[in-house]
Amino acid sequence: MTAYLLIVAGYLLGSIPFGVILTRAFGAGDLRQIGSGNIGATNVLRTGRKGLAAATLILDGAKGAVAVLLARQFAPELGEHGAMIAGAAAMIGHCYPVWLRFRGGKGVATLIGLALALAWPIGLVAAAVWLLTVLLLRISSLGGMMGAIAAPVAALLLGYSTYAVGLAGLAVILLWRHRENIARLRAGTEPRVGAKKDGAA
Repeated sequence: MTAYLLIVAGYLLGSIPFGVILTRAFGAGDLRQIGSGNIGATNVLRTGRKGLAAATLILDGAKGAVAVLLARQFAPELGEHGAMIAGAAAMIGHCYPVWLRFRGGKGVATLIGLALALAWPIGLVAAAVWLLTVLLLRISSLGGMMGAIAAPVAALLLGYSTYAVGLAGLAVILLWRHRENIARLRAGTEPRVGAKKDGAA
């Protein structure tokens, strides 16, 4: 029963569409009608509100981290498995939020947030790979995917086998959410950061 409650709580927490809420609250319009229509921080940046984009990035990451921390606080008996389950539920909630008819974001910030909470070295590696890829190649979607792939690899190499399995599953979901970006990357048409359309995370 505790595990089921963790899944529900994590999912509902992850489902909170901070990008949509912030852009509406500060008069930037309906985020789903802007740019790619994605609810993540990259698309918020297209509104020209850098502060809102940064806030969205932080809050989306916090959803995953808070879910993990709540699991450790209220269900310590479940150990690593409980933390991983709660974090995974939060990311799935972000990608498929009930409030937005299951049309959500792509999960990059939430995955990195939960990875940091699970074990900060894993999250640090994922975040570093993400940022370095974006800085070097200026392709947001590619950075997010590379960071997601790096997370389970780092977990495995650092000895967190339970997290490695869970993060690998989440990386698959994230790659699926980026399938249109992957098609554009293969075609050489994926815009770079700063263009009107790029791979919102």
